[in-house]
Amino acid sequence: MLRAITARVALLLLALTAPAQAQQRLKVFISVDMEGIAGVVTGDQLSPTGFEYQRFREFMTAEALAAIEGAKAAGATDIMVADSHGNMQNLLIEKLPSDVILVRGPVRPLGMMQGIDSTFHAAVFIGYHSATTNLNGVRAHTFSSARYTSVELNGAPMAESSFNAALAGYYGVPVVAISGDEAAVAELVALSPRAATAVVKQSIGFHAAATRTPAAAQAMIREAVRAGVARRAEMTPHRVQAPVRLDLGFKSYRAPELLAYLPMVQRTTAHSIRYSAGSILDIARFLSFIGAYAPEVEP
Repeated sequence: MLRAITARVALLLLALTAPAQAQQRLKVFISVDMEGIAGVVTGDQLSPTGFEYQRFREFMTAEALAAIEGAKAAGATDIMVADSHGNMQNLLIEKLPSDVILVRGPVRPLGMMQGIDSTFHAAVFIGYHSATTNLNGVRAHTFSSARYTSVELNGAPMAESSFNAALAGYYGVPVVAISGDEAAVAELVALSPRAATAVVKQSIGFHAAATRTPAAAQAMIREAVRAGVARRAEMTPHRVQAPVRLDLGFKSYRAPELLAYLPMVQRTTAHSIRYSAGSILDIARFLSFIGAYAPEVEP
């Protein structure tokens, strides 16, 4: 009799806990850039006017799909993908799984990380490149290769990976995996040593690389994301101490001259400005504004 009662109690407990277990979610945010995609070396692959752009949209989408597959293999139940290159309209939406949410198009307050919040458990960077201050890396720049010579937070030079990791870190989300060339990967590993990596090409110069084939790169990404998401509990979110000071260097003197008309902006040299804010979110919004505003956007 006692054994029968114990068995019934065990079945009752199992019935009560099963719904709760079934409802557990694992949310993964994937930010996808293009310069770090396997095979990309020049603007011919990166711009809609380039002769190889349409082909490399396919490869970019395939690397995003590999990341999605890796995340799902590690148990991800909810995935958001942010198209984060150029006009932010590169990924072929019809090729993504029906259960994926895609963030697409400019202008966005949080830029490459639009959509991230504290409900996510892990962030992944695909197709990333190194910083504008890095001596190595294919198409190395930070946010704008045409405009900025340096981007610093609290005195530390920023790559797009480190800045975006700080945005994820604001919400307590660790970056668990990255793909790109060796210079881009090394920059993130310096912040998150346990992040999983997929080095899909070795930089030779600004416009040259020794690259993996698309199929080989996709296999590497799939495994790196699976491993990174599976090990997410071992990783610490990257946080930037508030208040946050942005130092921004420009190639031209005109932008810093005009931005200094704003009372919260200080011009520190002929080609640079300083802006301080209470959080990394305010810095991101400020960068999105100065990166997108121009007189022609007015009616």
